[in-house]
Amino acid sequence: MVDYGSHVQKAEDSGDKAPTVSVRDSDKSKPHIPVAGVATDGWHKGDDATATCFCGAVQLAFPTSGPGLVDSFVCNCTDCRKLTASMFSSAFIINDKYLKYIRGQSELKAYSQNQSIASKTLMTNYFCSTCGSLMYRVAERFPGHSLLRLGTVDDFNLAETKLRPKTEVYIKDRVSWFAGVPGEDVNRFDASPA
Repeated sequence: MVDYGSHVQKAEDSGDKAPTVSVRDSDKSKPHIPVAGVATDGWHKGDDATATCFCGAVQLAFPTSGPGLVDSFVCNCTDCRKLTASMFSSAFIINDKYLKYIRGQSELKAYSQNQSIASKTLMTNYFCSTCGSLMYRVAERFPGHSLLRLGTVDDFNLAETKLRPKTEVYIKDRVSWFAGVPGEDVNRFDASPA
């Protein structure tokens, strides 16, 4: 067993709590907001939900249906690999008219660059300045829209229901051990469709 040091808080089994339901086994017909990070005030009510950074300093509210919700997708591009420190990213597009800051807008730090693989146009990434969670990206070529990160959504069931990826891009760059988003109804593109 690895010793991570005394600074790591260990989970304790109190014995009197109900067992935690896994994300996979949770009832998909209602919200499932597990303890994930410090914040515990995320919500999903009707057609609105929240996305919160790991430390809880930044929280956004967004619609879970149109016209505010534009699309949800997985991207396998090399930019997303580096940006997320993973082999792909999962995100959803929100029309900015419908995006609300619950708290922490001043806690966001921006990093911009114009070397993105597709367009060489400016991409700006917004991170929590405390914990480093990437909350969203803004693409110069898609004004008025933000690309929120699916992993920041507080109701984990939304990733399997309303926010389940409908599109997969840069499949030409997908790693061989990831079969991609399952389903015949998923739109797939070798690069960015726009």
